[in-house]
Amino acid sequence: MSMNQSNNQIIKKNLLIICRGAGDLATGIIHRLHRAGHRVIALETDYPAAIRRQVSFCEAVYDGSAAVEGVTARLVPALADAETDTETCSGINDTPAAHIVSEKWDSSAIEAVLEAGEIPLLIDPKGESIALLKPDVVVDAIIAKKNLGTTIDMALLVIGVGPGFTAGQDVHLVIESMRGHNLARIITDGMAQPNTGVPGNIAGFTSERVIHAPAAGYIHDVRKIGDIVQKGDEIARIYPDKESYDNALSEYVPVNATITGIIRGLIREGYYFRKGFKIADIDPRESELTNCFTISDKARSIAGSVLEAVSAFEHGVKIY
Repeated sequence: MSMNQSNNQIIKKNLLIICRGAGDLATGIIHRLHRAGHRVIALETDYPAAIRRQVSFCEAVYDGSAAVEGVTARLVPALADAETDTETCSGINDTPAAHIVSEKWDSSAIEAVLEAGEIPLLIDPKGESIALLKPDVVVDAIIAKKNLGTTIDMALLVIGVGPGFTAGQDVHLVIESMRGHNLARIITDGMAQPNTGVPGNIAGFTSERVIHAPAAGYIHDVRKIGDIVQKGDEIARIYPDKESYDNALSEYVPVNATITGIIRGLIREGYYFRKGFKIADIDPRESELTNCFTISDKARSIAGSVLEAVSAFEHGVKIY
């Protein structure tokens, strides 16, 4: 595949799709589109906060690459990063400033990752690369419960996942993200159901299976994803400042398991957050260990509807 270096554009032979977000739900979408033969680029923030880290391509921001079910996402540094030869981040919120201020990416580097059969991941929370790369399709799967800047003119097909988007106004289509009868329904007019703030029911547990930070600070993970814990077990510690964290001082707030089960998600070691931030997820089904390391049923359902919309678009079938 050739590259037009004069205008820095990727020459497309298949659909080029940009997905805003690379958390666990977005990863399911990216994975499905990639497996269907599409060329997919992921955009992420400079400090991703996924808790289901084993199935989130956004971990490539910290580690340089992330593999989920046989598909690899690879970080493509912005031009300033490449020039400064930035080292991989430690996991604490100390992502180099070059990530934040850079506004351009080398299309040839993106192309090389695509040609290797991988997912290029760019640190681009504002979606500035979209105008540069001119994708056929944009999918907003940030799952922010609000629109963080996606507009209907970003591509010929723009899809928003979950609440915060209105089909026909800021996006062409909306995909329902609420568990239940309408999960993954393609909405051609209007919005998805509003966020209730109540997690989906798993084995009779809803809110109690999700853990929010009891205090602000830096997290030290005492247990890891995949561990079986009993209700009340300490799974992490929150240190109020970086000095306390760096020196493992005695001043910390313990984070305890709220139910018995498997730790399905746990925020990255050293991450800083405010009180009330979502930091862990426990699955009460102790027999479902493999679920910690595979794309969820919800993500696959949503991904299927995104692929349906993309396939209709690709074949000229108008569904909106």
